[in-house]
Amino acid sequence: MTPRLAPSILSADFANLGRDVAAVEAGGADLIHVDVMDGHFVPNLTVGPGVVRAIRRVATVPLDVHLMIGNPDRYLQTYVEAGASMLTVHAEVVPHLHRTVMAIKELGGKAGVALNPATPISAIEEVARDLDLVLVMSVNPGFGGQKFIARTPDKIRRVRDLLARTGSGADIEVDGGIDLETVGAVVASGATVLVAGHAIFGHGDPTAATRALRRAAGVTVDG
Repeated sequence: MTPRLAPSILSADFANLGRDVAAVEAGGADLIHVDVMDGHFVPNLTVGPGVVRAIRRVATVPLDVHLMIGNPDRYLQTYVEAGASMLTVHAEVVPHLHRTVMAIKELGGKAGVALNPATPISAIEEVARDLDLVLVMSVNPGFGGQKFIARTPDKIRRVRDLLARTGSGADIEVDGGIDLETVGAVVASGATVLVAGHAIFGHGDPTAATRALRRAAGVTVDG
C-alpha cells in the first residue's frame, strides 16, 4: 500500500492556517492531521471544533482528527459535524472501546485508536477488525518536535501482524518524530499513514518539505 502523508497543523503558523494548509496540499499532502489536546490527558492545550470547522472550509483533503482528550465520547458528534473525516481516540482513556469505535462509525466517520509508547498492542486486539486506523505514537503525546522513539518500528511490525492475524484492513498511522531520517524505517515496518509536523512546517517551505518527505517515503512526487 502506498504510504499517505498527513501534515500536522500543530507545527503550522496558526495565524496563517489557510496558507499553510494550501502549501502542504500543493506538496501532495493526502490528509491534514489535527491534534486536539485538553491539558489533562496530555500536558498541552491546543485547538477545538471551531478550528477544525475553519480548516474544513479551506482544505480539499480529508481531516484526520486525533483526540488526545480525557472524555472523547462526549465530543464525537461535535467533531464529525465540524468536519472530521477520521476520529482517533486513545485506548488509555476509553472504558468501552468497542462502543466508542461503533459510535464514530455510526456518525459517518472513520474510526481510529491510538496507542501511547508504553501501551501494549493487546489493548486493540478485540476491536482490531472494527478499526479503520491504528495510530502508533512514536513519542509521548503532548508536544511537537520530540525525538522519535527508536524501538517504534518493532511495535509497528507487531501491530501489522495483529491486523493480519485478525483480518483487519486498518491503516497503521505513526505520529511523532517523523522526518527524512526516520520515515524509511517506519514505512519499511508497515506504516501506511505518516504524520509529520516540525519536519514539514519547521523549515520555511512546507510545500517543498512535503514533497521531500513523500519522496523519502517512496511516494512518487509530481512537480
